[in-house]
Amino acid sequence: MVEDFGFSDFFMITPDLVWIAGTDGYLKKVNPAVCRKLGYTLEELLNKPVTAFIHPADIEKTLQNRFRLFQGDLLYNFCNRYISKTGDTIWLEWTSVFIADKEIVLGIAKDITDRKKIEHEVKDQYLKFKGLASHFKNRMEDDRKYFAGELHEELAQLLSVVNMDVSWLSSQVEGLPDTIVQRVEHASAVCKLMIKTIQRLAFFISPQMLDDFGLNVTMEWLCKEFSMLHGIECSFNHHYNDDDLTNEMKLDFYRICQEAFSDILNPAQAGKIVVSIKDIGSDIELSIHDSGDGFVTDPQSGELTGIKERAKSINGKIALQNKPGKGSMISLTVHKQAASVSV
Repeated sequence: MVEDFGFSDFFMITPDLVWIAGTDGYLKKVNPAVCRKLGYTLEELLNKPVTAFIHPADIEKTLQNRFRLFQGDLLYNFCNRYISKTGDTIWLEWTSVFIADKEIVLGIAKDITDRKKIEHEVKDQYLKFKGLASHFKNRMEDDRKYFAGELHEELAQLLSVVNMDVSWLSSQVEGLPDTIVQRVEHASAVCKLMIKTIQRLAFFISPQMLDDFGLNVTMEWLCKEFSMLHGIECSFNHHYNDDDLTNEMKLDFYRICQEAFSDILNPAQAGKIVVSIKDIGSDIELSIHDSGDGFVTDPQSGELTGIKERAKSINGKIALQNKPGKGSMISLTVHKQAASVSV
């Protein structure tokens, strides 16, 4: 009869691991599934404390959760590892309750070892591809740095020599016609302009200032440069610990701000630009706020692809906001130190 089916029957036939433990840390009763899964006899399980079967790395967190259980908390979906008699590691997911008046803990667990293996395989694959992405990104930055160096050291210096030669020629010949003097002065002015342009391009391609002076000084320079080029007020402020960002993060913060200025900001419609980096608890946030309507804030916009991909490479999250009358903002949020995924 169905009504005769009770807890004892469930205890014996369920494939889940069920046990009853005392407050002394010893097991009082276990179902056959526990013996089958861990490979120990009933006597072996009852004659040792539970911690004797737990993976050493998980004992401390298990005891901490056991303490909270005694304080009245329900233990739900708690995962820890056990060592079977054959030495295999078994992952169990527990739901436990403390019955205070009887001073016992009733625990029911499912074997999630296969799931954990899959999760770790996924994590390993993720780390592998993340490593490859970081490698290619770093290689690109190295190439940019080399190209920027060539621009600055080679082309800019060659133009400086040309400018010096032009100036020397004009000083060596007296009584030149005004038209020729004007041409010489024009050539000299063009050389100086080209030198400045090359220097700006070299910085745009690879900001050596980031290595020499750090992120904050580089961001301040970038904002001032943007103001000078477009006649738009652009300021930078920061409230965070520089040590909370890796070098990769600092470079990506700079690149994302740079790409926002060049790819998704329309200077003709922009208002006042404020760039800020601030600590928001466990995260660091880079925000670029435009008081006007200069930002392209369509999430499907192709211009955002580069920014999104760069954010993903450091496990960052990109958010877009557009408030009528209050402008628009793009923000990047990343966890402090490193963007790692825990499984």
